Amino acid sequence: MGDKLPNDYKKCVVFDLDGTLADTSADLIAAANSCFRGLGFGDVLDPVADSLTAFHGGRAMLRLGFERLQHEGFDAAIDVQYPVLLEAYRQDIDTHTTLYEGAMEAVELLKSCGYAVSICTNKPEGLAQSLLERMGIRGAFDALIGADTLPTRKPDVAPYHAAVVRAGGVVERSILIGDTITDRDTARAAGVPIVLVGFGPSGDAVSSLEPDAILQHYVDLPSLVDRLIA
Repeated sequence: MGDKLPNDYKKCVVFDLDGTLADTSADLIAAANSCFRGLGFGDVLDPVADSLTAFHGGRAMLRLGFERLQHEGFDAAIDVQYPVLLEAYRQDIDTHTTLYEGAMEAVELLKSCGYAVSICTNKPEGLAQSLLERMGIRGAFDALIGADTLPTRKPDVAPYHAAVVRAGGVVERSILIGDTITDRDTARAAGVPIVLVGFGPSGDAVSSLEPDAILQHYVDLPSLVDRLIA
């Protein structure tokens, strides 16, 4: 936008939540397994081996479990069990969840340098709010957009735009930090740089998504952001 940018605009860094700021996989898998235990199948999913599926959401975990069980008519079973999973997750949302090393230090440094910081997640807003509050970090972020905040979710650009604008930034001077193809596609649709983390469950395999940069540790994020939002 060049000279047409308002004087009080802020550059904005938007973070995905699950798999980007925090490793939530163990609590997500535990919630799915509670559904399978309730059906008499025991723990069907493995918190380590199936961690990547956890970051694709509750329905993906249920689908994997029912497929593994060769359960007939599992589409209907997923619809029934999904609310059960959400309630189980709500009750134990932060039992095993941990922030990635250096994440909040990087957030605070970005803020001290004048950046707005925001979250755009495909986790339902209420669950995201609850998790951030329990971990004591909700106040660190200027805005939060969840899967159900708007009628659409990522990779649609509307949630991303809202995450930037509600934080006081402008899309043309923003960047998305994420971990999946959904985040990559969101950033590409918005015309902004995308940084994918290399320490999530996908590891260096995120390079196949051709992000603008791969983040191996949060200590490198501020300088990376400065370079990509030049």
